Amino acid sequence: MSAPAKSPTAGAPPGRGALRRNLPPARRFLAGRKQALVRLGGWSLLESAQTFLGGYCLAQALDRGFLAGQTGTGLLWLAVAAVSILGAGPPMRGVFTQLAELTEPLRDALVRRAVRQALRRAVTDPARTDDRADTGAVSRLTHQTEIVRDSFAGLVLTVRAFVFNAVGALIGLLALAPELLLVVLPPLVLGIALFLATLLPMASAQRSFLDADEAVAEGVGAVSAGHRDLVACGAQADAAERAGRLIDVAERTSRVLARWAALRTVALGVAGQLPVLLLLVSTPWLLRQGVTTGALAGALTYLLQALLPALHSMMTALGAAGTRLLVVVDRFQDATAAPVPRKVPNLNPNPDMVAEVGTPRGRRPSRTVPAVEVRAVTHAYGPDSPPVLDHLHLTVRRGEHIAVVGPSGIGKSTLAGVVSGLVAPDHGTVLLGGEPVTGATAQDLADRRVLIPQQAYVFTGSVRDNLLHLRPDATSGELTHAIGVLGAEPLVHRLGGPDAVLDPRGLSHGERQLLALCRAYLSSAPLVLLDEATCHLDPAAEARAERAFAERAFTDGARARHGALIVVAHRLSSARRADRVLVLDGTTPRFGTHDELLTSSALYRDLFGHWQHTPPPAGS
Repeated sequence: MSAPAKSPTAGAPPGRGALRRNLPPARRFLAGRKQALVRLGGWSLLESAQTFLGGYCLAQALDRGFLAGQTGTGLLWLAVAAVSILGAGPPMRGVFTQLAELTEPLRDALVRRAVRQALRRAVTDPARTDDRADTGAVSRLTHQTEIVRDSFAGLVLTVRAFVFNAVGALIGLLALAPELLLVVLPPLVLGIALFLATLLPMASAQRSFLDADEAVAEGVGAVSAGHRDLVACGAQADAAERAGRLIDVAERTSRVLARWAALRTVALGVAGQLPVLLLLVSTPWLLRQGVTTGALAGALTYLLQALLPALHSMMTALGAAGTRLLVVVDRFQDATAAPVPRKVPNLNPNPDMVAEVGTPRGRRPSRTVPAVEVRAVTHAYGPDSPPVLDHLHLTVRRGEHIAVVGPSGIGKSTLAGVVSGLVAPDHGTVLLGGEPVTGATAQDLADRRVLIPQQAYVFTGSVRDNLLHLRPDATSGELTHAIGVLGAEPLVHRLGGPDAVLDPRGLSHGERQLLALCRAYLSSAPLVLLDEATCHLDPAAEARAERAFAERAFTDGARARHGALIVVAHRLSSARRADRVLVLDGTTPRFGTHDELLTSSALYRDLFGHWQHTPPPAGS
């Protein structure tokens, strides 16, 4: 119902905000594993010694051995270098052993966090009980934890290799000839600085790309799951437009990511290739400064065999695995900031005075306490998710029949959950009969409203037990009246009468819904919410049920003190039968009579025009 809310780090680039959020827990994680880090550093120092000996021994073999006519001395220096290479096995084994001491605890911690997040979301968001699984939680628990483990392990290995290879190589260059550092060090530092400057923008671009990719997947999944509703509402064009916008965003973010990847390649060239080129160009000058041939060969060995391969691996790991690691780990963080609501026009500017527009047909307008009041309600399904209800105001009079229409996934069921008290809004207040929903017990809510979802609930037992489940003290006359007014006599007769044993497996979806409607009709709750509760009934049965509940809300004695009917419409015919209609379109909600909305709401005109010109299904 509004543009996506800003994230808790609004105002800062996503990469920088993610870095700030993840640095403290990263420090705590590493601080708790100091012994493993010390052992890892100890084994890596042996690698530095190997790097140092590789170039230094070659230089000495040339200068003191082969070029000086001392072949035996040269071979001896080369033998020392060979021994250092052959002795690399135990240090690498030690490195990988300590690496496991870091990566496996990280994976286990992320798995525990993913489970906690999924459980907390299930508890705090019980309205999302449709057939769609929480694919984000499944992805975090499986695929994303493996991404983090593999990326973290690769990052530790490559950064460690570069740091300790660089230490060995720079000490070797200094030992051979300090002038070599004047040639090699400036382009190396410049390339690394340029590369580091791209890390945060690269992480930002990576996060935007992943967000856009997930948005495309979620949007396409929502269209697929709501295909029936889209066709019923005639909203195919609108759904195609929304999906197209998501795909366009994904394309733009991929292009931005590609540009930063190209800049990273330039940085790699500056740091990785320019030192070798400058060393070759500067050779005459270095020879004039007294640098020996062996020292030049040793310098090339340090660059080509140790420093530059390690640098290339580190830049590749930081640029790809590092940014991916930062983005994915950020998704496991328990952000607590609520979405920032965006103000939209108030559907009822004066909640204390109920508007006269759209008075229920044949009924006198009421200025008493409304049946339902929704005041500035905002709700989102996550701290970084756009709100599905954004600063919504709504007033439903006692005895009024309201229909809620809009594309699938726009927030209709969420609104039903918020009004019924099953979903706690992030901001705002909901009143039923003048009493707030917040803080009410389950029994209090059951006495004030009854909600029938699309998936009707019936249980094994007698038909009577199922129908009287919400009001066991109902009389036989009331039971007979409910069955008759809702047209359920043929079904109850086929089942064997009210005292027959009911097997839920033998019922169709429509039969389950009809029994659930009878149960809700008998309830003592004055407010009835039908959340596509008649979608499996034929149009005639649906119309009969809605008329019965509308008359119940207005005329049924004590239950009508704050009674009303709110229908999340499955067919647009429900809107024609309602006193007023709420149109949710994702931007600015509209509320009014059918005739008013045909003038004020383009979406309602499109939906109704398509429904009006679509022939009913055969047999309807």
